[in-house]
Amino acid sequence: MPFAPRPYFDWHLRTRTLPLGQRTILMGILNVTPDSFSDGGHFYSPEDASVRAVAHAFQMLDEGAHILDIGGESTRPNATPLTAEEEQSRILPVIESILRQRPDAVLSIDTFHASTAQFGVEAGVEIVNDVSGHLWDQSMSTTCAALGCGAVLMHTRGRPQEWPTLPPLAPDEVLPLVLAELAERLESALTAGISRHKIVLDPGLGFGKRLDENYSLLAHLEQLRHFNLPILVGASRKGFLGNTLAQSSARTAAEHQTQPIIDARVHATTAANVAAILAGAHILRVHDVRPAIEAAAIADRILTAL
Repeated sequence: MPFAPRPYFDWHLRTRTLPLGQRTILMGILNVTPDSFSDGGHFYSPEDASVRAVAHAFQMLDEGAHILDIGGESTRPNATPLTAEEEQSRILPVIESILRQRPDAVLSIDTFHASTAQFGVEAGVEIVNDVSGHLWDQSMSTTCAALGCGAVLMHTRGRPQEWPTLPPLAPDEVLPLVLAELAERLESALTAGISRHKIVLDPGLGFGKRLDENYSLLAHLEQLRHFNLPILVGASRKGFLGNTLAQSSARTAAEHQTQPIIDARVHATTAANVAAILAGAHILRVHDVRPAIEAAAIADRILTAL
C-alpha cells in the first residue's frame, strides 16, 4: 500500500509532554545487565556499572537520543529471572546519576515489576516501558495510573523461558494475534485508570515471534493505526535480522557467528527502522543512535513530502 501521513499525538508523561509525529523520536537502549542478547556485560560490571552505564547514556544523549530506556533485567530467550530488588540495585544508581548531571534528560524504565517502576518514577523517570504490557505483574497498571507516568504497552507471546518451545505461527496468524492481545492489554490499562494520552503501543518484535514471523508484523505495521495511539518499534539488532543476513549474505554462517552483533546487524537495523517509520512508527527503540538519527531524517522527509 502507498505511504500515509503519520498522525500527530501529544504524549503526556509524568512532568512533560512530547509531541509525536512531526519527527521520529529515538529511544536509546541502556542495558545495565551482564546477559542482554547483544551487549550483555558491556555496560555492567559490579565494580563500575554505574560509571560505564552513565558514560554511555551521555554519549547517546549527545548523539541525539530523545529518551533513554534503562533496563536491569535481560529478556533474551532463556534469560535467568531476577528479583525486583536485584533489578533495582542495578538501575536506580544509574538513574540517579544521570539525572543529577543531566536533569532535563527524559528517562524510561524498562521493567515488568511494579515496585521497580514505582522506585524509578519516584527517582525521576518519566516513562514505564513494560515488555509484558502489564501482564506479568498485575499491579503494574494501577501503579502507573497512580504515578501519572507515560506507559509503553508491548505485546509479548509467552515468557522468555517459553519462547524456544512455542508452536510456530502461520504468516496470517501473527498480526491478528498481536492486534487482539494488544487490544486486551490496552483495555485493561484504561480500566485501571491510565489516561489514553499517556499510552504508546509496541508490537513486540522478537518477543515470542520466531524469525520470519516478525516480518509479518513489519509488513502490516500500519494496521496498528486503528488503535489511534502512538506506535513504538524495537527492531534493533534482533535475531530475525541476523537470520536473514546469514541466509542472504556472501559471508558464511560461521563468519556471522564470529562477528559481534553490534557490527553485524547495524545496516539491517537501519533498513528495518526506515520500514517501520514509513509504516507509521513514532518512536524507535535503538542501540545505535547515530545511524538511527540519520535513517530517521530521510524517512521523516519522505513522509513530509506526501
